[in-house]
Amino acid sequence: MLSEQSQQNAGGVLYLVGVPIGHLDDITLRAIRILHDADLIVSEDPAATRRLLSHHGIDTTLTSYGPAHIKEKAAVLIDRLRQGARLAFVSDCGSPVIADPGSHLVRSAHAHGIQVVSVPGPSALTAAVAAAGLPFDTFFFLGPLPETKSGIRRRLSDYLVTHQVSAVAFCTARSLTLAVNTVAEIAPRRRIVLACDLTTPSERIVQGTAFQIRRVLGETQPAQDVTFILVGGQLRKRKTRRAKNMERTQSPSSRRISTR
Repeated sequence: MLSEQSQQNAGGVLYLVGVPIGHLDDITLRAIRILHDADLIVSEDPAATRRLLSHHGIDTTLTSYGPAHIKEKAAVLIDRLRQGARLAFVSDCGSPVIADPGSHLVRSAHAHGIQVVSVPGPSALTAAVAAAGLPFDTFFFLGPLPETKSGIRRRLSDYLVTHQVSAVAFCTARSLTLAVNTVAEIAPRRRIVLACDLTTPSERIVQGTAFQIRRVLGETQPAQDVTFILVGGQLRKRKTRRAKNMERTQSPSSRRISTR
């Protein structure tokens, strides 16, 4: 198995580096080393990345990626990778390429035979699921929720009708209000968990029915970053008519006892 150093010497490498979701110290030693040694750091939010780099004393050159002209920027970066450069791709927070524009660059790298290396790190998705304290053997990830009422209703109403498994989504302050209101209208007793501003001093976990959560949101300051968990409904097995009839005939109270 090649070491990272020997991989670097063999040609260009695109590193997908997980960065903190809030607290700047929530980053792995490996991620810090790669960010320090990379030829270029590619970020969707250079301002957020500069704060992280400054906190850890990293002065690697930084460039912006997205949201506009993604194909053109990806082409320039692929050219650098083909020349042997080591690029570290980061999101504004958490794991890159999850709900951000990095997928095009990663696909292009694969298409050109460029090595792609994942450097795992924090994720608001898994952090929220763990903090919710609920059984999550299976769940759906709905990505960032739309910020329009019609978009939210389409996304959530279909899900509420057709799925019983829990779902996780990312919300802004606006989309959170719309999402909670939508669930409260369709299924007011459906439980919701909100993981708010995880790993920051204002971190909090809010749980309750959709009706209760809507009331709470009206009484508290909105969070900056929220991971929204729509708890799965309870599956109830429906008994067939034959099974019901058998139970009825076998029940002592349903039998006719002759006194003659």
